[in-house]
Amino acid sequence: MNEINKSKFGKFSLGINANFVNLFYDMGLRKYYLKNRAEAGTDEAGRGCLAGPVVAAAVLLPVDFYHPLLNDSKQLTEKQREILRPFIEKYALSFGVSYVFEAKIDEINILQASILAMHLAIEKLAIEPEHIIVDGNKFKPYKNIPHTTIVKGDAKFMSIAAASVLAKTYRDDFMHKLDLEFPNYLWRKNKGYPTLFHRNAIQEFGITVYHRKSFRLFPEQLKLDL
Repeated sequence: MNEINKSKFGKFSLGINANFVNLFYDMGLRKYYLKNRAEAGTDEAGRGCLAGPVVAAAVLLPVDFYHPLLNDSKQLTEKQREILRPFIEKYALSFGVSYVFEAKIDEINILQASILAMHLAIEKLAIEPEHIIVDGNKFKPYKNIPHTTIVKGDAKFMSIAAASVLAKTYRDDFMHKLDLEFPNYLWRKNKGYPTLFHRNAIQEFGITVYHRKSFRLFPEQLKLDL
């Protein structure tokens, strides 16, 4: 066990009634898929975007982790995600965040790039997990560690939800920086997703080095069976 993180396996006090926490676990997010395992949750953000990287996070949480806002990042406001991110980073046993950029996405396709990003995030964990739970239904084995794929896992398990928050917030921060370089595409708002404004901006200004060339970028491509 990593010496720096060893003490985090103990209890930490957040001033929350234990009975309330147990009720929350029963009614909402589950603490783990397998009991008494060092279990990491992993998720990605940006899979459907036209520009920018796909970002993945992996998170190992203590069994008594709790925050009332924690949920699938897509169900949270930007402000709620900003509150959760430092809390997760402080109280997680370990976390890792990784980026896979446009050239690699175009080379191996977005599904393989998403899985690669999750592998790279798991690799950054200071504690090697004994089990991995993955949002979605597609994954490749990481080393010889058992894994379980879970459709909508970010709305079912705490560690996946925490990973979804980190992946989303780290990616949003990255897209904000890219927006300073290429303000015409309004990435600070659409984060590279295929909004009508984004597609029209591509039509008017062309593509950038951050656009995924293997994606349907131009409005007229949507009318073709490519």
